[in-house]
Amino acid sequence: MKPPHDLPELLAALDPQAELVQRHLWLIALFEWLRGDRSAVSATLARLNLLLDAMQVRPQTQLRLQAWWQTLLDTLDGTTLLADYGFSSRSAFLSEFFERLRHKLLPGTPETADASALFSLVLCDAFDAQWLSALDEATLQRIANLLQLPAGHTAGPQISPWQNTLLEAITFCTSQVRSAGFSPELRLRMSAPAREAGPFHALARDFDRLRDAYLASPDRDSEARQAALLNFRERLEACRHAAASVYTHLDAHGISVNLVFQLRQMRERVLRIRALLDCLLSASPNSASARLLAHLVLVGRERRSLGALIAANTSLLAAKVAERSSETGEHYITRNAVEYRDMLRQAAGGGALTALTTWMKFAVLGLGLSAFWGGFWTGAAYALSFVVIQLLHFTLATKQPAMTAPAMAAKLKDLGDPNAFTAFADEVTHLVRSQVAAVLGNVLLVFPAVLLISLALQLIVGQPMVDTKEAEHVFHSLTLLGPTALFAAFTGVLLFASSIIAGWVENWFVLHRLDSAMRYNPRITAWLGRQRAQRWAAFMRLNISGFASNISLGFMLGLVPAFAGFFGLLLEVRHVTLSAGQLGAACAAIGWNVVYEPALWWAVAALPVMGALNLIVSFYLAFRLALRAHNVTGINRLHVTQAIARRWRDAPLSFFWPTRDTLPATKD
Repeated sequence: MKPPHDLPELLAALDPQAELVQRHLWLIALFEWLRGDRSAVSATLARLNLLLDAMQVRPQTQLRLQAWWQTLLDTLDGTTLLADYGFSSRSAFLSEFFERLRHKLLPGTPETADASALFSLVLCDAFDAQWLSALDEATLQRIANLLQLPAGHTAGPQISPWQNTLLEAITFCTSQVRSAGFSPELRLRMSAPAREAGPFHALARDFDRLRDAYLASPDRDSEARQAALLNFRERLEACRHAAASVYTHLDAHGISVNLVFQLRQMRERVLRIRALLDCLLSASPNSASARLLAHLVLVGRERRSLGALIAANTSLLAAKVAERSSETGEHYITRNAVEYRDMLRQAAGGGALTALTTWMKFAVLGLGLSAFWGGFWTGAAYALSFVVIQLLHFTLATKQPAMTAPAMAAKLKDLGDPNAFTAFADEVTHLVRSQVAAVLGNVLLVFPAVLLISLALQLIVGQPMVDTKEAEHVFHSLTLLGPTALFAAFTGVLLFASSIIAGWVENWFVLHRLDSAMRYNPRITAWLGRQRAQRWAAFMRLNISGFASNISLGFMLGLVPAFAGFFGLLLEVRHVTLSAGQLGAACAAIGWNVVYEPALWWAVAALPVMGALNLIVSFYLAFRLALRAHNVTGINRLHVTQAIARRWRDAPLSFFWPTRDTLPATKD
């Protein structure tokens, strides 16, 4: 059938005896005509009133429309549309993700008996929600009168097919809420009072009473119906509160994306039941029905959105990751001279150990392995080195920003008075000073340490860490005149990613109570002994985040360039400490004459750029994530900027060295 383009063609094409797909195509064409060019809601409402006027003056066409409507009701089951549209048919996050991906990639067909599938084709535009919400009571009553079926077509002696569908939809939603409330995943994590109250047990019984009262009395204001409605609403609220108590458990013991997904589904089903009750029992059921249809349009569009799924169900996980990173990040911010010297010492130790990392990297490259295995073993060397740095309580400078950013974002919650901006500027000063100390400690130790190792290799085996050709390549690759800045920014992304992995792994470790399992599991205690098992459990709980961060960062630095090269992307990593070590190895290979090489000084000039981009990119990404996770909004950026600028103007040296009047901070 050729799609009609104007109202006379639409009315002429209306055929209740047509095939199913033709009837559905006519409905799609009708709503496309109503939308018009989507320029204004008033234009769509005018078209709708024009349609109603045309039906009013054409009794035969009105009868055909009612017959068409009756055929549609007999063909499609509206219960699943009202009760289940917009909800997932899967109980797990990943299953729902791939289900949505399938719906985005595969087109739908109007040749369907599924009311939800047809609804997504008919009311597929966000504009539909706007004009449906704008319908007034008079227009809605005209639509209801137009679609009212003759006697003999009702679902019972007192209720219409629409009312019967609403009752069935509430029954469906009620059973879904009860099923979720009885699931072990949620029940075991509910608070004890919520479990003892048992609101889910009586939910179906309360709705049966409401249904019986509704069918028994046509009077909306009857005492029995109002009492049953009040009781059912209170039971729904109790179910919602019982489910919400699970969040307290998740906040204390780790976030599960699947559990958050199920909780959000249950909350939305409770809200859907309320909307269905309004359509059935409110003083203006037509307006409530229009609001429900507008809501279905929006949730249908959201149901097809991958971004909405990820954002809605990972927000709590992001908050937990930011919270754990914030706790760790506080230890990386120095506030006095004593802490500043400790940071320099820890960074110096990290730089000295990174010199060994540089040697291991060049040793792996000397083996001439394939791109993957070369990247793998280089990543393994990096990971081993970073873990040793962690265990010896040393510091790798560029790993700090992704941890300190959530700590800084958390402080933005307290900017309620003007003095808080000055305090925040002080924290920024402490942070910048800490990062400068860490970078200087790393770089100023890794360079001479690599020189010493290269000299020792020259004396012992007769050749330095790298040959002259490789040294020239190092100068060429690290020069500021090349894409070094881009690669350094990309490395900042990897540093941020490692912090996210660290937070996720720690959350997973806590969620599954692996420290408790290590401490009390009979098999583990029999193998390790009770005391040793407790020590290992405490050790892993303390260090699991660092292990995840260091190991993931090491392998990303080694393998990401290899995988990028496979796809033809010439991406490399530029980590300031590792690059300074490579520069030291190249200088040792060439000798004292290297100071006359312009390539050396271009590479040296690139080091502060690398350090700055490593720090800034990773800090920025972590800071933005932390702001969203902590729901920090409405920040007066001008006041923050002015406070920091004022601090720079009054005491610029404090950004690089602690002031004399700074007192030692009290340690917890």
